[in-house]
Amino acid sequence: MFRQLIIIITLALVASMHTTAQNLTDEEAAAAVQLNTITTAVPFLLIAPDTRGGALGDAGVATSPDGNSLHWNMAKMAFLTDMSGARLKSDRPDFGISLSYSPWLRNLVDDMSLAYLSGYKIINDKQAVSGALRFFDLGTITFTDINGSVIRDFKPIEFSFDVGFAQKLSEKLSGGFAARYIHSNLTGGIGVNGAGSKAGRSAAADVSIFYTNPDLSIGGKDARLNIGMNVSNIGAKIAYTETADRDFLPANLRLGAALSMYLDEYNELTFTSDFNKLLVPTNGVYATKDTGLYNEGDIVSGRESNVGVAAGIFGSFTDAPGTVLQDEDDEYYVVEGSKFKEEINEINISLGLEYVYANQFAFRTGFFHEDPTKGNRQFITLGAGVKFQVFSIDMSYLISTRNQNPLANTLRFGLNMNLTGGGSSTESE
Repeated sequence: MFRQLIIIITLALVASMHTTAQNLTDEEAAAAVQLNTITTAVPFLLIAPDTRGGALGDAGVATSPDGNSLHWNMAKMAFLTDMSGARLKSDRPDFGISLSYSPWLRNLVDDMSLAYLSGYKIINDKQAVSGALRFFDLGTITFTDINGSVIRDFKPIEFSFDVGFAQKLSEKLSGGFAARYIHSNLTGGIGVNGAGSKAGRSAAADVSIFYTNPDLSIGGKDARLNIGMNVSNIGAKIAYTETADRDFLPANLRLGAALSMYLDEYNELTFTSDFNKLLVPTNGVYATKDTGLYNEGDIVSGRESNVGVAAGIFGSFTDAPGTVLQDEDDEYYVVEGSKFKEEINEINISLGLEYVYANQFAFRTGFFHEDPTKGNRQFITLGAGVKFQVFSIDMSYLISTRNQNPLANTLRFGLNMNLTGGGSSTESE
């Protein structure tokens, strides 16, 4: 039951899935959709928690640093004093606090939400620390027995607490590290078939790097190129009972770039892109009946997913089973080239565009694409922000490009405060 509950919640979080059922008879069916979505425990760790990243199509690994960089790429924080307010010669920030809130999946439920509180402190011109609390409220769930009788109502919650450190390695390169405690209480101790449940707990780490080159010129205009990489949620599997199999955390590789062009003293335009891949095993394809070569339950293509964390991470680049069909003799075979194609399909793409005027007004848009075989999340995002001295306020809105997408019309709200020793606002949102 507990594994099924995790999977159901995961599927809801990654939106409604698209699948096509066909009778496949030849290799022309290689183009057909064969759904093979990767599921993990605690998928809330992958949700963009802030309004800026949410407005940029869930991109943020290489954008300029801000108070929410701990989620996207902790290494960016080492350059916060170099990049905030740089065009207007503002005072540089010493510390800041950010708060974001989003009603979640309101097309499905009316009481689910995600809140994110983060803060940072600049130690010196080469080092910074940050902390964050992420709280995911899944609303009220009614548990029933096999006869449909109500056992009790329960409010599942999940949260994580993060701390991070960033260090400049050179004038253009920095590294970052973050540690994370994860708590996931989905059942409230309700038992099934004599097996009790418990809250899942685990710990994880992020490792990130960030490169920035502020000395570029494009069309006679000053420009800056940022490149970032973050490997997040590397940690022990999580369990909800003493007997059940443990589930993978959503270990993830995020790689991206951002190009900022300074059109003049007041106008700045940034193009950004992120590429994401889950570093967990892909489900293999198993024989559903005995054939001449396979017995029912044998792996036809792919690998066994019940492996260790390290094996799951390194194996995630080569374990896609591809498109498996049956020939006229009912023997299974893998369509040529389909394994590599599936590996490519596991990469999610985020594209974003941000315009900032006078370091006080920001307008953002983005696009997110996930392959139909891996979840089919596809949406456009919009957002805006305005700064008032030490405070800035941001909002983002999600527009689904697919019908019946539970993520449609998602709103995010953000409040940021950035202070220097003298109390000046400096963040460039």
